[in-house]
Amino acid sequence: MFKKILIANRGEIACRVIKTARRMGIQTVAVYSDADARAPFVQMADEAVHIGASPASESYLIADKIIAACKQTGAEAVHPGYGFLSERTSFAEALAAEGIAFVGPPVNAIAAMGDKIESKKLAKEAGVNVVPGFVGEIRDTEHAVEISNEIGYPVMMKASAGGGGKGMRLAYDEKDVREGFESVKREGLNSFGDDRVFIEKFILNPRHIEIQILGDKHGNVIYLNERECSIQRRHQKVVEEAPSPFVTPAMRKAMGEQCVALAKAVNYHSAGTVELIVSGADATGESFYFLEMNTRLQVEHPVTEAITGVDLVEQMLRVASGEPLSITQDDVKIEGWSIENRVYAEDPYRGFLPSTGRIVRFQPPVEPWAGGLRGEDGIRVDAGVQDGGEVSIYYDPMIAKLITWGETRDEAADLQVAALDRFELEGLGHNIDFLSAIMQHPRFRTGELTTGFIAEEYPEGFTGAAVNDDVKQALAAIAGFMASADADRARRIDGQLGDRLEAPAKWQVALGDDQFDVKIGRKHIKVNGEKLDIALEYTPGDKLVVADIDGEELAVKLARTRTGWRMTARGHIHNVRVLPHSIAPLAAHMIEKIPPDLSKYLICPMPGLLVALHVKAGDTVEAGQPLATVEAMKMENILRAEKTGVVKVVNAQQGESLAVDAIILELE
Repeated sequence: MFKKILIANRGEIACRVIKTARRMGIQTVAVYSDADARAPFVQMADEAVHIGASPASESYLIADKIIAACKQTGAEAVHPGYGFLSERTSFAEALAAEGIAFVGPPVNAIAAMGDKIESKKLAKEAGVNVVPGFVGEIRDTEHAVEISNEIGYPVMMKASAGGGGKGMRLAYDEKDVREGFESVKREGLNSFGDDRVFIEKFILNPRHIEIQILGDKHGNVIYLNERECSIQRRHQKVVEEAPSPFVTPAMRKAMGEQCVALAKAVNYHSAGTVELIVSGADATGESFYFLEMNTRLQVEHPVTEAITGVDLVEQMLRVASGEPLSITQDDVKIEGWSIENRVYAEDPYRGFLPSTGRIVRFQPPVEPWAGGLRGEDGIRVDAGVQDGGEVSIYYDPMIAKLITWGETRDEAADLQVAALDRFELEGLGHNIDFLSAIMQHPRFRTGELTTGFIAEEYPEGFTGAAVNDDVKQALAAIAGFMASADADRARRIDGQLGDRLEAPAKWQVALGDDQFDVKIGRKHIKVNGEKLDIALEYTPGDKLVVADIDGEELAVKLARTRTGWRMTARGHIHNVRVLPHSIAPLAAHMIEKIPPDLSKYLICPMPGLLVALHVKAGDTVEAGQPLATVEAMKMENILRAEKTGVVKVVNAQQGESLAVDAIILELE
């Protein structure tokens, strides 16, 4: 076994590899860019080597710097994690030339399966079902339109070397192809150094199922069941679970054996994942198609670890050192259910726009990396950030992964909701409320999933999870209790209310349009005359309170406002106004402040690079027309006109770096 390894990656996956290596008694070396100088993975590693500036193209993507760091520290092997150089054949070859082990598959397998075009050809030759499409070289946009018309809409345009949802566009007609083809090429080139694109038929109502493969250098290959990854946004996975609520034992066996055969065709070893697409219209699940093979560790590998008890990082290290697999196919079991939610730096309340900036507070429900493969009490947090850290424009927007394990699927989902309620994250936009809403959604609970789930269930965007009356009543009671505690504290401060004044016992609590009369008694709290059995501890200034209400626990995140609190629970933000009952009627006489109309401006919604400007001064534009394309966190975002008008002035230039809320152009 290796004595020292280098992790050619950053963030949570670097921390993940370090954790297993440390348990195995292997020393670790981290490499880091300017942006990551104070990141947790740098602190966790035994040694750390600076390799360049913040952009990945000047640090994590430069193989020579990684190899130099290996030589400097004496690292015998490199674990590439996912992304960056993990599927770059030239990197694996360069390591081999220096006598450094690559913790991953052989070069021929990376070349054959990492290229989406070549892998489809190979899968077809191996007798695996593939989605109809065009896998040759596409010359230009006109050729792409011609191919798409022949295949029949809808079609999916994909960067050949793409992954992680980057370099993908769905086209429903010729107009979509013309708008998106060049963007797909650019994203492929910018993220992977390859602008080749292929086009295939888009399967309607698809489910995204993937099979985890594990092989050694002695010809043994097994599959570790499946993962359901259907809940996606912009082709980026958001929720993953294992096993799938859709896959039967017969389907699992058929899929697994076919994927093993495909892996053996390229003499595969190490961990890998074969992604399949299954038509949701096929109730039998027999119509599954090969999508691609990822020749690396997947982001969502923890759910497989949780239900099988197999540490995939450990297995990768053992395979790379030449050990045969210690488990056979018969040893692979399914114990319980596991769900993973990806916590992203994006704001679902603003159309999921990327969010960057300083993390003011990061307090997950359990300590990151605590416990084993199932975490503590069924909750595991894989994270690569900490208080005071920064989410920059240079890397992916994933902040952390929240993994839960339970005996049943509902138990794992309930644990997610409770854990998300306790997940404190401040300083930038995040999707914690959105994840909680998905976990509670009736359609998710029934397992009726497709890759269109988010678009279908949230067509008008996200405004918060549905809230039942019991939760509203509980929040009103908690708000009244906290208001009394604050008032009681204030009257005890010398020179404020005076010692003889009592804190108000009756409050009017407004949650949006709902109003509640809350009376604080010595033993009970009454809400609209109804007595609640409630127990909680609150000290003014608390960021989180956990209340026991009629035997059920409710965790509520708090932020103080001028007239009350912003209370977040069960995936919904409540702006709560709390006033003493005696003066509450006067609130009706307050004048409402009308926000200004900003629809004539095209405002940059996030920090990013203006990669394309589609109009100029004097142009007439229609509502919905693309005006500019801004790249942030390696993804391109098309900004469209809110209304019809004439471009009065353009304030930004193509290639310019823009700050959030920068005015790109103004309409007459």
